[in-house]
Amino acid sequence: MTAVIELAQVGRSFTGPPPVTALHPSDLTVGRGEYLAVTGPSGSGKSTLLHLLGLLDTPSQGTYRLDGIDTGTLSDRDRSTLRGRRIGFVFQAFHLLPHRTAEENVLLAQVYNRTPRSRRREAARAALHQVGLEHRVDALPTTLSGGERQRVAIARALVNRPSLLLCDEPTGNLDSANAAAVLAQFDRLHGEGYTLVVITHDPAVAARAGRSVLISDGRLSEPTAVESTVAEPAGG
Repeated sequence: MTAVIELAQVGRSFTGPPPVTALHPSDLTVGRGEYLAVTGPSGSGKSTLLHLLGLLDTPSQGTYRLDGIDTGTLSDRDRSTLRGRRIGFVFQAFHLLPHRTAEENVLLAQVYNRTPRSRRREAARAALHQVGLEHRVDALPTTLSGGERQRVAIARALVNRPSLLLCDEPTGNLDSANAAAVLAQFDRLHGEGYTLVVITHDPAVAARAGRSVLISDGRLSEPTAVESTVAEPAGG
């Protein structure tokens, strides 16, 4: 299986004062098409790992390869380009522009990625169709349910056909029914071959993934079957 994510002794520390090790040197490989959950209590290092995987921060040590590309050798501009082309983000907050339609919100991801104007509308509509919102292309976010807003955010993450979907507490702002709909969408995307990494404190969300890793006190580990059934405290 081809690896999308390869971390080799990747760590992140801050000089302070006081000095803090947010992520101890860690190894992690995520294969193409894999569905991985990252769980852990508040302050465990989940956010640090998210920022590193999303190329929003750089490690203090180690090597991070995304799609086989050594990200440590890239300029800031090249890292930004790689992030825009290879990573789709889904956050707890939907980050939709309230006065733009669903289609326009999805289109924006292509503007930033320099997709030719002639292809943007077709791609945006295809992404909305992919998440079952083809009938809501002209709707404003204020007229959408929480689940529909998150599905627009998922469409925005999908529109550039990323190698990796990186999701941070994607059901945190949703009621149980809308959360179930979003998780069902993730199941479908996994079935279509997308690579998903979902960072969550919710054991029910983590249970949908094919594999999970635990982060605690800045240390990554693969939990045992018994550990994986224990609910983690809320936070990140």
